[in-house]
This record gives sequence, C-alpha cells and structure tokens, in this order.
Amino acid sequence: MTQNIFIKNQVFQLHHLGGIFWKQKSLLLISDVHLGKVSHFRKFGAAVPRKAIHKNYVLLDKVVTDFQPFQICFLGDLFHSYLNKEWQLFENWVAKTPAEIILVSGNHDIIAPEKFEQLQVKVFSEWVLDDFLLTHHPEEREGLFTFCGHIHPAIKLQGFGRQRLKLSCFFKTKNQMILPAFGEFTGTHALQPSKEDEVYAIVEDAVVKV
Repeated sequence: MTQNIFIKNQVFQLHHLGGIFWKQKSLLLISDVHLGKVSHFRKFGAAVPRKAIHKNYVLLDKVVTDFQPFQICFLGDLFHSYLNKEWQLFENWVAKTPAEIILVSGNHDIIAPEKFEQLQVKVFSEWVLDDFLLTHHPEEREGLFTFCGHIHPAIKLQGFGRQRLKLSCFFKTKNQMILPAFGEFTGTHALQPSKEDEVYAIVEDAVVKV
C-alpha cells in the first residue's frame, strides 16, 4: 500500500518498504540500504543470521517490481563499508535490474566510484533535477525541495494503555523530505515534529500520515 503526496505539482508515492516513486519522472528514490553491513558484522563475530544478507535484495526486488521505474536513485549509504562478498550479490542484482541506477554518495560509500561505474552505475555527490535536490545529508537550499536520508527517521507514538511504538517514517518539513532507512539491518533515530511538519509512518504494509 502506498501514500500519494504532491510537492511542487509533482506526484510522489510513498512505499511501505521505504522508497519514494516520482511518478512524472518514473524515478524511484531509496536511501540507506547499507548493503554489506551483515557480512561486515559477521566478520567481526556478531551473531547475525546469514539469511539476513539476502533480505535486502528481496525487498529491493519487491519495490522495483511494484513501480517498474526507468531510473533508481540511491540517496547514499548504499554500501556500509569496504568491499566484501556481498559485492557479487550486488553485481548480480544490477545485471538483472532493467532500470538505470544512480548513486548519490553518502558518508558510508567508501568503495571507489570506478567499481560502480564498471557496472554502469553513475555516481554523483548530489543531483539537482528540476526544482528538487537529491542528496544524502539533510540540506535546505533556496528554491529547491530536498529529498535525503542519513538520519534513519522514526516517530514515537503512544496509544491507549501506555503502549509505545517507535516506527520508521518519512519525515517532511516545508522544503525537505527525509526518507527512512531501506536496509533491514539498520537502526532508527526518533525525531520530534513541529506543528508544520508532516510525518508518514510505516505500519506493516502501509504508509499512514500521523
């Protein structure tokens, strides 16, 4: 289930897995997948199930299938650290994905750009497209609306009976939308919205404005 929003007369669909589809451009935005993180932690003795390595690719396939975009733009932290054995899985995923793939580098993207370019993946430090800025770190720039990641935003909710929930979310301010972390093996950071902010929480297979 998706949630449609309108920004600068453009339609954006928020997906419950954490991606945003820009309808007019057929462009899928995804942030903070952190591929390779599971293998990185397992290498140093963390008890992380091996099957978690493949979960991100299953989720990527799901969101790509749902939208069938012409382009996919990863808004930084696509890979968690240096090359490891998950790179081959990424190569295989790129080879079978028909969309053009673009990476806007994040602070964790320390793999040489040449490695991505060998796979026909374009790498930029930022991307300005029409009236929109696509970047990793939150940044407000005059005249542009920003899509970004990095924060891994979440919202804390309290229900009846003192139940408390912490849910990943899309966090929208006047000129910026922070995407949730797409990766399965990532943490979250709770944000406190102001009255002017809009929060779209991910609740199981739905996106709900709260």
